Amino acid sequence: MIIYYGSNIYNIKPTSMSTISPTAKQHPLIIKGSMKSLYQEVIKCKMCPRLVDFREKIAKEKRKQYNDWVYWGKPIPGYGDPDAELLLVGLAPAAHGGNRTGRVFTGDKSAEFLIKCLYDVNIANQPNSDRLDDGLILQNAFMTPVLKCVPPQDKPTAEEIRNCSDYFSYEMEMLKKVKVILALGKIGFDQCLKYFRNEFDLKLKDYPFGHDRRYSLPNGKILWACYHPSPRNVYTRRLNHEMMVELLDKVNSYLYHYNDVKE
Repeated sequence: MIIYYGSNIYNIKPTSMSTISPTAKQHPLIIKGSMKSLYQEVIKCKMCPRLVDFREKIAKEKRKQYNDWVYWGKPIPGYGDPDAELLLVGLAPAAHGGNRTGRVFTGDKSAEFLIKCLYDVNIANQPNSDRLDDGLILQNAFMTPVLKCVPPQDKPTAEEIRNCSDYFSYEMEMLKKVKVILALGKIGFDQCLKYFRNEFDLKLKDYPFGHDRRYSLPNGKILWACYHPSPRNVYTRRLNHEMMVELLDKVNSYLYHYNDVKE
C-alpha cells in the first residue's frame, strides 16, 4: 500500500488478518521524514512510571473484542502531513484506541466521530480510522496528542503533562507551515497557550476556552477551540456532527482565504 504525505512516499505493508500487530515499521513518520528522529525517541519514552505501568497493563489485559491484536502499548507519535497548515491537538491516546493501534485517533469512538467529520469536509480521504495500514490520509492536516501515553481514567497529572511538554514543543517547532491550531478540549487548548507563552507574554485568563472560540496569536497563527470529541461529549450532545462539521468548514474557509490573499 502506497501512502503519500506531502512530498514523501511510503510503502506500508498490511498486517496479517489472523494476528494484528502494529509496529514502528508501519508508521510512516517513524520510518522516514523530518520527524523520524523525534518519534523514534517518543516511542521509547518511560519518563512517567504511572503511565508506563498503565499502558502496558492495558496492552497485556486487552479488551475481549481485540484478542487478535498485539497492542502497541507505547507512546503515540503524531500523524498526518508534516507540511500541513492545520494542526489538530488532542489530549491523549485512548486505552483501546491509540494504545492498541499505534496511531492517534484510531480505533475508538472518538476516532469514529472525528474522522467521519474530517472526511465530510475533505480533510480525510476516508470516513474511518481503524489501524495503521488502513490507508488513512489527512489532507493538509496533522494531528497529535499533548500527552503521548494513555492516562488512567483519561486524567493525567500536572507532572505527566509537563514531562510530555518537550515532545509537544518539538513537534510545534517542526510543523513550520501550521497556520491554524484546532485544540480539541481544554487541556490541549491550555497546552498550546503554554507553549506560545514561552515566546510571547500571554495570560491564560485572556483566552477563555469555549467551543468555536477563535484567537489570533501574536505570531499570526490562529488558535481555535473545540469541544473534545469524546464519547461523553457526543452522547450528551454537547458536541454533535453538525457542530463539528460547521467548525471545520470555518477552518477550511479561513485557510482558503488566507492562501488566496497571499497569492
